[in-house]
Amino acid sequence: MNFENLSLVWLVLTFALSGTVILGCGVRITGVADRIADRTGLGEALIGGLLLGAATSLSGTVVSITTALEGRASLSFSNAVGGIAAQTAFLALADTIYRRVNLEHAAADLSNLFQGALLILLLSLPLIGYIAPDVTVWSVSPISIALFGVYIAGVVASKKVKDDPMWRPVGTRETRTDIPDEDQKDARGNLQIFSVFFLLMLLMGMAGYLISQVAGVVTDRYGLSASIVGALMTAVVTSLPELVTTLAAVRRGALQLAVGGIIGGNTFDTLFLTLSDVAYREGSLYSAITKDDLLWLAIGLSVTAVLLLGLIVRQKSGPGSIGFESAGILFLYGGGIMLAAF
Repeated sequence: MNFENLSLVWLVLTFALSGTVILGCGVRITGVADRIADRTGLGEALIGGLLLGAATSLSGTVVSITTALEGRASLSFSNAVGGIAAQTAFLALADTIYRRVNLEHAAADLSNLFQGALLILLLSLPLIGYIAPDVTVWSVSPISIALFGVYIAGVVASKKVKDDPMWRPVGTRETRTDIPDEDQKDARGNLQIFSVFFLLMLLMGMAGYLISQVAGVVTDRYGLSASIVGALMTAVVTSLPELVTTLAAVRRGALQLAVGGIIGGNTFDTLFLTLSDVAYREGSLYSAITKDDLLWLAIGLSVTAVLLLGLIVRQKSGPGSIGFESAGILFLYGGGIMLAAF
């Protein structure tokens, strides 16, 4: 299908339909992930951070890889880091619907703290790649290799942190403990549950490809900034599963799954950069980006740091209010949009 020949109306319809598919799959996949967490005994935070985070990030992965293959370094990079900023803002929005207490207080979990610190480390590496000399191995920056290695080491360490924690968060009346709910009626076997999960992943990946094609045509045809299109158009739409899964998880009381899904999804999203650098054949991806793209990297680092501080401080706040971290995250993300626009 030649997207360049499509009119604006068909481009908008294709983009909207793809976003709807991503949204619908995101609604369905949360409950499936919760059942997997209960069946495997790995817990909501770990499953949310690894399996659910990777699944809901698949459409964004496809966008970054496809645009990198087409030589669109800025669009590929800003889609990855812009998605991280948007998804963290989604968690702040979820805090507004959890009326009992501050979400970060109730969802205290060591795995989420570890994932947050790991994410800050991973986000700092692309900044080094931008500043460092343009050295590549088969057109791939050593930073991309380091990103992948640090992520794998972090996954292994996350399991160790859960299995053998050296300290635990203080429990309060508002703390929500992750207790498997195997009493729920679900006659499906493990194979069927995993099959449904991966089918939903496949649909989201196909929708992500369509979005990447529409974004490329719109950027070229109308002379739009690739950084803005990537950070505020493709990143937000492909991040809709994170918004839906987070809100759905909060409403069903799976608070560790909600927070872990966002942090873990963001951690997985840093691998977009490794995959995009491999797909980008004109040299290092980090040497081809612009300062506009670095804005969203800085916003991603800032909102992650604020979220991590909130998870450590565990401010209770009054019923119906949000903590300082949610207010700070929304302020930073809104400020980033204003800077990008003007």
